[in-house]
Amino acid sequence: MKKEVVKCLLCNDTLNEQMTWKLLLGRDFPRVICKECEEQFEPIGLDSKKWFVGEEKILSIYKYNDKMKDYLHQYKFMHDVVLAKVFRNDIYKLLAKKTETIVPIPIHPAKLKERSFAHIDELLKAACIRFEHYLEKISIETQVGKSREERINASQLFKLKEKVQVKNKKVILVDDILTTGTTLRHASRVLYEAGAKSVKAITLIKG
Repeated sequence: MKKEVVKCLLCNDTLNEQMTWKLLLGRDFPRVICKECEEQFEPIGLDSKKWFVGEEKILSIYKYNDKMKDYLHQYKFMHDVVLAKVFRNDIYKLLAKKTETIVPIPIHPAKLKERSFAHIDELLKAACIRFEHYLEKISIETQVGKSREERINASQLFKLKEKVQVKNKKVILVDDILTTGTTLRHASRVLYEAGAKSVKAITLIKG
């Protein structure tokens, strides 16, 4: 069986992982980054992986360190969409067996045109996770660079898409990074006001 990639997507070093029956028959996706790059990401320990951060029902997978900062820059702002594959095993293991509806945080249409792809959608697609678009981004404002107080007091960022019914549904929101929780709080508010039974969230990173 031919390997999906032969060089690390982050540092371009040759991937030395040997193809085994375990890899062929297992559920893990093939490695796309080298072990050296992988070890530079800082996972949030398993004991810390709970559905709560403060009062928010949020689970984050990795810490925001220099390696993750470089990854996000290359993925989101250098338009390197193939990097959506880097964390697909983590995302698959967390979401594949969930019975809730998976809802990605949407990107504003103007940003989508500028970036050419919806980065959260691509993370889910790479992990073979089915999802639904329940929300629309109505504000072009970015939360980057704002103070905590400015983020918390920001005007509503989302609205429910037309003809979407969420009454009594259980939802898991997915976003790339958690800082103050403003984005997820706004999104969950819209869903609860529309009648959602529960709203949780997963983010790749906790800032």
